[in-house]
Amino acid sequence: MTHPAIILFLALFGLYSPVAALASYLPIVRPYDHKQVNRLALGLAVNVAVFVLAALWIGEPLLKLLGISTAALTATGGIALAYASIPLMRGKAGAVEELEKLQEEEKLGSTLPPEPAPHPKTILYTPLTFPLTIGGTTFAFGVAASAAATNMTDKIALSVAALCFAVVTGVTLYLSGHVQRRISLKGAMLLDRIAGILLTAIAVILLANGFTDLVTARLNQ
Repeated sequence: MTHPAIILFLALFGLYSPVAALASYLPIVRPYDHKQVNRLALGLAVNVAVFVLAALWIGEPLLKLLGISTAALTATGGIALAYASIPLMRGKAGAVEELEKLQEEEKLGSTLPPEPAPHPKTILYTPLTFPLTIGGTTFAFGVAASAAATNMTDKIALSVAALCFAVVTGVTLYLSGHVQRRISLKGAMLLDRIAGILLTAIAVILLANGFTDLVTARLNQ
């Protein structure tokens, strides 16, 4: 029989999908240098570890205390993700904006320095951590796994699985920085469009699942 910790890790890994996540990180990390991306990767891993561990150890009583359902968290993540991904899909953000700025500067002969990137801390929590990396469904997986744990040994094993998943997310973000530095601006534009399509599709799924669960819970009351 497969251990619950392995099931949790595989479920989180499949939900996260590192290949799709890497593409979604590219337009986010583009303005940052190597050291800043490393700090973002470390910060992301820490955030994910805290989030999933909180779901495992205090998730169920916390949700009851706040009166928040995982369905509401999932729907909220879908809205936030759609807000960020639709401009990428339509070619109105990311590398497209950078190319347009460069073309405009060439026409005007401008030598003004580029606008500074936002401080990494301002993007670490939103959109990097939530909803690009984790969301209501991730929290729900943690709560469900915790409810299935029969003893303290199982909970500790689940915690180790959560930490392993956090490492996967940090490494994925770290690799996105290396990929970003090795592609041209036009290549980045293509990846932005692909990332936008993928993220918009994920956002639609999150919205549909979240609102469906909300309606179902209301009807079952």
